[in-house]
Amino acid sequence: MEERIDIELKPVTHITTDAIGPAGKRVFYIQGWKDERIVSLIVEKFQIQTLAVGVEQFLAEIYQKFPNLPNAPGDYDEEQMHIHPPVEPLFRVGELGLGYDVENDLVGLVAREIATEEDQPEEETNVVRFWCSRAQIRALIHWGVEISSRGRPLCEQCGEPMDPEGHFCPRKNGHRH
Repeated sequence: MEERIDIELKPVTHITTDAIGPAGKRVFYIQGWKDERIVSLIVEKFQIQTLAVGVEQFLAEIYQKFPNLPNAPGDYDEEQMHIHPPVEPLFRVGELGLGYDVENDLVGLVAREIATEEDQPEEETNVVRFWCSRAQIRALIHWGVEISSRGRPLCEQCGEPMDPEGHFCPRKNGHRH
């Protein structure tokens, strides 16, 4: 049996998300590093999009509880947000969660691997915890929304992504665009 991965980068030096590959076939990653250690994980596009909404709601709750916290803008430099090779993902993420370390003012992004067996207990799945500043997590999601939007254009009729070779649209009775 392989040894369970349980990594905690606290705090991360940098964290980002990015996609590699042509539109429609891109693979999305979350990558964080602390000093010389780099950890890359595979995620789905929808996980990045859902994370963006979840982080904003989570940060709003933090600001309600701690109204004296300074604002965390989430600005980023695109050149610094691309992932760094070599990209050797540890696992594919099944679940993302958020936590907050009040004492150190760090947001925890917890990534759990997809369970391989239905009866596998959560404690046995691989996990990576990225602890970041509020500005770092906000930059991550702002960049994540940007790269998610760079995919294939959506069909005006059905809302599905269109392939460069053409699009089979169910609303056009199968006629191609």
